[in-house]
Amino acid sequence: MAAPKAWPPALLSPVRPRAKTDGEQCSEFIEAFCRITKDSIAGRSGTPITLRPWQRSLINGLLERRADGRLKHRQALIGMPRKNGKSALASGIALWGLFCGPDGGEVYSCAGDRDQARIVFGAAKRMIEMDAELSGLAKLYRDAVEVPSTGAIYRVLSAEAYTKEGLNPNLVLFDEVHVQPNDDLWNVMALAQGAAVDPLLLGITTAGSRTDSLGRDTLCYRLYQHGRKVAAREEDDPSFYFAWWEPRLGTECNHADPVVWRESNPGFGDIVNPEDFESAVKRTPEAEFRTKRTNVWVVSSSSAFPHGAWDACQAPNDNPDADEVLFCDGSWSGDSTGIVSVTLSDRPHFTVLDLWERPADGDGWRVPIEEVEANLKRYARERNVVAVAFDPYRWQRTMQVLEAEGLPIVEFPQSNARLIPAWKDFFDSVLDQSVSHDGDPRLARHIENMRLKIDQHGARPVKETGSSTRHIDLGICAMCALAEARAHRAQKPAPEPFAIYV
Repeated sequence: MAAPKAWPPALLSPVRPRAKTDGEQCSEFIEAFCRITKDSIAGRSGTPITLRPWQRSLINGLLERRADGRLKHRQALIGMPRKNGKSALASGIALWGLFCGPDGGEVYSCAGDRDQARIVFGAAKRMIEMDAELSGLAKLYRDAVEVPSTGAIYRVLSAEAYTKEGLNPNLVLFDEVHVQPNDDLWNVMALAQGAAVDPLLLGITTAGSRTDSLGRDTLCYRLYQHGRKVAAREEDDPSFYFAWWEPRLGTECNHADPVVWRESNPGFGDIVNPEDFESAVKRTPEAEFRTKRTNVWVVSSSSAFPHGAWDACQAPNDNPDADEVLFCDGSWSGDSTGIVSVTLSDRPHFTVLDLWERPADGDGWRVPIEEVEANLKRYARERNVVAVAFDPYRWQRTMQVLEAEGLPIVEFPQSNARLIPAWKDFFDSVLDQSVSHDGDPRLARHIENMRLKIDQHGARPVKETGSSTRHIDLGICAMCALAEARAHRAQKPAPEPFAIYV
């Protein structure tokens, strides 16, 4: 089978083959003044950007002009998997809009948070620093670039939309639209362009979760759905430009098929290294691989681990005398609570110390809090415990009681900021088999029940929606215990013996 062509993408809004466009001017500007900012398969840092034919075609369609000379498109959504040069392309378009746009022009880089927004802006700023002519024309600030000769300005903005009134942008670039928490910033920037002669609001993104935390369709998914209708000529909206790379079979495709990888990635074998796909497909959850590497929309959750990954980590504890971190997690009514230990050894080993689960006929059942506290005190006496970590939610009293009795209590709030990196480390460690466990069937069952949720915040394990019996608390204990153990080892505190007062 012949390799799929990079252009056109699977979904493309109608374009006229020989229409007048500013695309050639924009492409020539990018190749003349913009440089690669990081060493990659695409080239060495500092070398001029060479646009591929598919990138030129993309820009030509984006900047097409109508018969009356005005820009045809006012809004655009471009979707492709990660590592296909989205940020560099967006940075080049932003600089073209800044230096070749109208006098007094306003260009903005936007994203769900300021750090994400700075990716495109930071690359553009670095491109200016690398070029003697551009750097001589611009003044660089931390979050802004100014061109004094024209009064044009380029700024970076994040999602606090209520602070963005009063702007008059002619070019807005949204990086990773799928992580926008809501519509506010997109709508504010769209309305702010009302007075501009040739405004363009451009989103460049990878696919993500179709629904937000409230179960509603996300902004990006609704734009994608609109784009599909425009591409299929079901809706007539010439002001909306849509270009989206994905497999022809969509969610029905075999995500491990190299043909699917080529269909989804216009830079496959050129900007994107095929060997990276061969490695990633073996160690990435299917839903996340489909989203990030094939640009397919997924439901919010799927199985957290590939089949057999957890079982493959079963092995004896290679350092039974090592120090341990304990993690206690769960609810106090109607669910389950567990205690898991992990060793601070080179290959951390997990052991289930306790599990309390509601019985099948246990209406009104409560976790025996006093028994949990008594067992934790006993483990602290009998084992080499250096930390006992809790999510403080609903366990503050127990934490205070145990800390007063001398146990080394540590708070571990289960926020997204904690859980997302903890999950990544846990997942990678299991796939690498750099952790071990003794094959406890209770922990295996809780691990199997974990579902992977992917939304605008990232990926993390959750309980299956609507299930009251598929507990995951031991899996959460293991994940968080490992994160706390890593942090404890990194700090390398001097050992301090503790005493339990009786």
